[in-house]
Amino acid sequence: MADWIEELSRRFKDDIDWLDERDDLLGETVRLLGFGSLVDLAETKSAVWKFAASTPGDGLSEKRLLGFESSANDSKEAVQAVLDGKLLVVPEKENGICWVLTPVARMLERPVSSPNLENVIRGPASAFTENVDTNIGIARQFLRSAMLKVDVVRTGRDSPTRVAILYMAGRADPDFVRKLDENLRTNKIEDVSTLQGLIAALGYPKRSLITKLNSTELPSEAACMLRKGKVILFVDRMPYALIMPTLLWDLFALESDQNFPVYIMYGIRAIRVIGALMTILLPALYVALVAINPEALRIQLALSVAQSREGVPYPAFLETLTMLLVLELILEGSIRLPKSVGPTITMVGGIILGQAVVSAKLVSNLLIIVLAATTIANSTIAGFQNSYAIRVLKYVTLVLSAIFGIIGIFAGFLAICGYLASQSTYGVNYLQFPGWKDEVRHE
Repeated sequence: MADWIEELSRRFKDDIDWLDERDDLLGETVRLLGFGSLVDLAETKSAVWKFAASTPGDGLSEKRLLGFESSANDSKEAVQAVLDGKLLVVPEKENGICWVLTPVARMLERPVSSPNLENVIRGPASAFTENVDTNIGIARQFLRSAMLKVDVVRTGRDSPTRVAILYMAGRADPDFVRKLDENLRTNKIEDVSTLQGLIAALGYPKRSLITKLNSTELPSEAACMLRKGKVILFVDRMPYALIMPTLLWDLFALESDQNFPVYIMYGIRAIRVIGALMTILLPALYVALVAINPEALRIQLALSVAQSREGVPYPAFLETLTMLLVLELILEGSIRLPKSVGPTITMVGGIILGQAVVSAKLVSNLLIIVLAATTIANSTIAGFQNSYAIRVLKYVTLVLSAIFGIIGIFAGFLAICGYLASQSTYGVNYLQFPGWKDEVRHE
């Protein structure tokens, strides 16, 4: 028996789930190596015998099509095979031979279920899972085209992770796909089990306000992006598809919008655009008009605003910043708390807190209205991860409005636009818009 097979056994012998036993398989004595936590050994042997009964040929050597993928030739290849949940079959009569068997796996993945973060009003209600192979199959069900191409890359240093690259030949930019594939294959440093690591592996800095990878749980959205020439990534243990390149328009457009009449679709997307603008500008506009440029308001409105702030001991900027931070705590708490109590506690807590601070004359009634409108507007943006970026950007205009007033708001908004214009993904600008023919194909 080859030395590297013994070395492999010694390497994992202290693991409680390591499987190393001799057994009779199709009339031959073999040594079985693998992880019992990943392999259902009893079901695997039963499946082998059942399949062998209907297959011509005697002995193990004549039945190599029986789920045997290949022969492992060295320790590194064998280690990766067992970590992937394969079973190594080592015949005692054939010195140095080690076959890789695809066994009956233990059920470790959850079945396909409804999405958790994205609500579907009209459209398929299935969602991706944590298994790359399952996600590839789901994608092929939603996009049954011979143009759909799939490639799988292993990348990462400490824990090599499978990353599947999906694209449509003839629609995706070949140079874009080539650069993406090269960066993933040449990455030997980063751990891609997190999005920060994956972004670094793709050759981009981790410190960025705008994500290079838009995500979706919905197979219908992923199929739509593929038809538009984008590239989809599936990463092991991530229950969603990662979309490249990411565009600004992705914050406002969803595939499910096209299940509505075209003018309603345009109206829904316009509401999302207005929601993003309100999130960025509304708190800053409150500070500018109250503290710096009250002359921009009509006299009746200016007096009404001043009356609402009567008795408030803080400047408008400090008042707004403090309440925004409290609101961020409430939003973050609603995410971390259990689903059964989170919404109730945060809603009741928000109502009690808002009523208390107004009664104590710590903030004005108008600010509570502004913050409520800002929070609701932020929730209209497509994609939960995109709302975080908008929530951060509003502080840029808020600070500048406290210094320069309305001019500061314009300066901050222009700075944000300039920053977005400077962002690109392998040469694809973030502010690039898709063609209208792709948006309304059936109009």
